[in-house]
Amino acid sequence: MDHSKIRVRFAPSPTGFLHIGGARTALFNWLFARHYGGTFVLRIEDTDQARNTAEATAAIYDGLRWMGIDCDEGPQAGGDYGPYVQSERNEIYERHLARLELAGHLFEENGAIRFRSPREHVIVDDVVCGRIDFDLTNPQTHPDMTIRRPDGSWIFHFVNVVDDVEMKISHVIRGEDHLSNTPKHIELYRALGAEPPRFAHIPLILNKDGSKMSKRDAGASVRTYIEEGFLPEAVRNYLCLLGWSPKDNREKIAVDEVVRLFELEKINRKNASFDLEKCIWLNGEYVRELSDARFHALALIALANAGIDTTKFPDDYVRAALETCKGKFKLFRELPAYCGFYFTDALTYQPEGAAKYFVAENKPRLQALREAFEALEMFDAPSVEAALKATAAQHGVKVGALVHPTRLAVTGSNAGPSLYHLLEILGKAKVLARMDQALAAISR
Repeated sequence: MDHSKIRVRFAPSPTGFLHIGGARTALFNWLFARHYGGTFVLRIEDTDQARNTAEATAAIYDGLRWMGIDCDEGPQAGGDYGPYVQSERNEIYERHLARLELAGHLFEENGAIRFRSPREHVIVDDVVCGRIDFDLTNPQTHPDMTIRRPDGSWIFHFVNVVDDVEMKISHVIRGEDHLSNTPKHIELYRALGAEPPRFAHIPLILNKDGSKMSKRDAGASVRTYIEEGFLPEAVRNYLCLLGWSPKDNREKIAVDEVVRLFELEKINRKNASFDLEKCIWLNGEYVRELSDARFHALALIALANAGIDTTKFPDDYVRAALETCKGKFKLFRELPAYCGFYFTDALTYQPEGAAKYFVAENKPRLQALREAFEALEMFDAPSVEAALKATAAQHGVKVGALVHPTRLAVTGSNAGPSLYHLLEILGKAKVLARMDQALAAISR
């Protein structure tokens, strides 16, 4: 077909947060459109007025924007086939309902309007799932479907098909849980005199134990990734691999290359297994490669979200402090705990560390190191390293015997950035004050 006429859509219902499965469906539609130079449409299917919320609609817009999935047409982008919100399309549905009624396809039952099935076999030639023969001849297993409720509200099947016809959708790419709806939809297309689109039902996302991923499962909401400090490009990369792969075992792949390689025929038929730890690992790989400017900007946001006000400190100090953290964590939510000691003097010592390192035998060693630090004229990383190693040698202990209690004294933690560099950044006065505080905490 003429690739310029390829039109796909993501049509979520605003009844909750943007699910990671919905985000993956949007992404696959977007990748397909971008691969062929087609059009990606966002449509809000808000026929379920009792469950729709403005917050859920905002979560859809925010989630797609965060992931870098831009819409060519939609409620915010506009376009020639709007409105793109179903609650604003009632006149269109009325017009198509009248056409079906005039052609004898409808009947009324208990106040509801129902579609009279032609009672036939419907063949679905699915790009992903293959050719499937649905037997719709038995009214017991395939009852005539309701398309309008007694209260006048529309059923999903009808408005979904009408919108796809009106918006000239060429390919419907959606979750495999919709496959059983497809023969009903094809009946409606035919009754409306419209050519059905090509269908591609993508595999479901399952938890590692094989259960279907529900709204309550870890990693189910796109909002979680935003709040936890994931990078959108990492989450997008991971979602690309849930049902599709570049066929060369690569796991880190730029979106531009995915667009170049993406084809519906390459989607795996098997259900995709969701592994949050793998997504976190992949995020860490992206964090390590961030430019200094973007890393710095995201780090400041993460610290501010944790209540740490970096504006009280000189820019050079903040920048140097954050530089010692790059490549040392996978999620930005981990950053405040990792480097918070740079921005507060109210240290609390990690209990396990204090029990292990703030012991009587370490007090004279730490006191000697404090004096060695005080005597230094140049308080930089090489100088403090030399002073620490010399003090350890004088006391006949390994370097680690001083490194660990010193780190705990100045940061409150057993782990963190390179000790000698963080000492240089904190500066002599702050380091000596913190060592005095630690020495006072060690009982004789």
